[in-house]
Amino acid sequence: MATYSFSRSSKTVPFVQTQYRSIQTSLPAPGTEKTLQDLDFYESRSMHGQLPIIWDRAENFSVFDGAGNRWIDFTSTIFVANVGHSNPNVIAAIKNTLDNSIFSCYAYANKIRAEYLKRLIDFAGEPFEKAFLLSAGTEATDAALKLMRMYGQSKKKRRRGIICIEGNWHGRTLGAQMMSGNLKQREWIGYQDNDIHHIPFPYAWSLNENNPEEFLNDALNKLLAKGIDLKADICGFMLETFQGWGAIFYPKEFVKAIESICRKNDILLAFDEMQSGFGRTGHIFGFQHYDVTPDLICCGKGMGGGIPLSGILGRAEIMDLPDTGNMSSTHSANPLVCAAGLAVIEEIENKNLVSEATRKGEILFSALNKLRKNHSNHILDISGRGLIAAILFCHPKTGKADNVFASKVAELCMQKGLLVVHTGRESIKIGPPLTISDEALLEGVDVINEAIFELATQC
Repeated sequence: MATYSFSRSSKTVPFVQTQYRSIQTSLPAPGTEKTLQDLDFYESRSMHGQLPIIWDRAENFSVFDGAGNRWIDFTSTIFVANVGHSNPNVIAAIKNTLDNSIFSCYAYANKIRAEYLKRLIDFAGEPFEKAFLLSAGTEATDAALKLMRMYGQSKKKRRRGIICIEGNWHGRTLGAQMMSGNLKQREWIGYQDNDIHHIPFPYAWSLNENNPEEFLNDALNKLLAKGIDLKADICGFMLETFQGWGAIFYPKEFVKAIESICRKNDILLAFDEMQSGFGRTGHIFGFQHYDVTPDLICCGKGMGGGIPLSGILGRAEIMDLPDTGNMSSTHSANPLVCAAGLAVIEEIENKNLVSEATRKGEILFSALNKLRKNHSNHILDISGRGLIAAILFCHPKTGKADNVFASKVAELCMQKGLLVVHTGRESIKIGPPLTISDEALLEGVDVINEAIFELATQC
């Protein structure tokens, strides 16, 4: 697959001045290259490769650099700022915690922790009864792996197998990466856990003439042919709520069939809700699109409004499987993150951001579908729901995935005052704060349209 690197050399670009965008310097802005060179020297390169912008501040759905340029943000820093960047009520909650001279207390009890956990469980609704808070999403998915296997142990299963989906992504720690579907990124481990199994994702182009249930059964029959018995050898099913790189949702029948299999064979059903939770898709959690009831959900990103907060929620009988002290984290549930998390829930509810994501999603996808018609030679598909979307690009002559064109679209959008998620694949993703105005949302799509048109004329 061809690769594309963003230029760090400052170049003259057309100036932009609208209500929501302002590009008044060459880009990358003067001084950007020096800062990036310092990061090259002192920081692991694994953190690099994004669009060459030095963020100075971010407010609501706007990002600013130190030179005064302003971008509409269609990234939410990878779906973190659901309630808007630098949300005033989140800031006030954090300041109040600092004014009380406490922002860390390890596993010792504090009132804000109790208040937040009660609010979180009420917010999530049934069947969730307890939560375990952490700092990063990968910790939460790793904790889910542990809980599913402890459940299998409690049920005296012969093996403690977990079924995952090819192409899904669950994080970068050992257990999370083993459950993820990217083989190349698992090479460093040196071995594969023989009790973690991957079955194909039901892409529309993979189903052929099979219906989703048949597609699932074909995959599970292959496991059975290897001597794996669902009831005796499988204790968990882990699903990323949608395929992350392309915001591609499963057919509902596929997920409902998985739920049925889990119930028949005493298998826990877990969802990785990192990108889809806290209103992003037009539901509180993305699994609700499938009309199923999971046993566990793993949350993060939008959960803390920019503060490192993640967690796993489930039924009490599952969450209480670890003994006292058997599952903890140094910074877990500290007063600072709990205050921020509480403010996030209050903002989502007080501003009706779940229903707003649905309403604005209709505006977004109406505009994106028109975009697809305008550029049918370059756009293979539009996917997503609510305020998460992806545009999948293809080469106009071969019809094959075109990751280079996608990267060029992301770069040109940046030069025009719009930030989109650069995936490194044939897609760009769109996920603005749920607080974005209708006008800014449509202006952002217009920018994408301009960028595709200009690049298409160069092909």
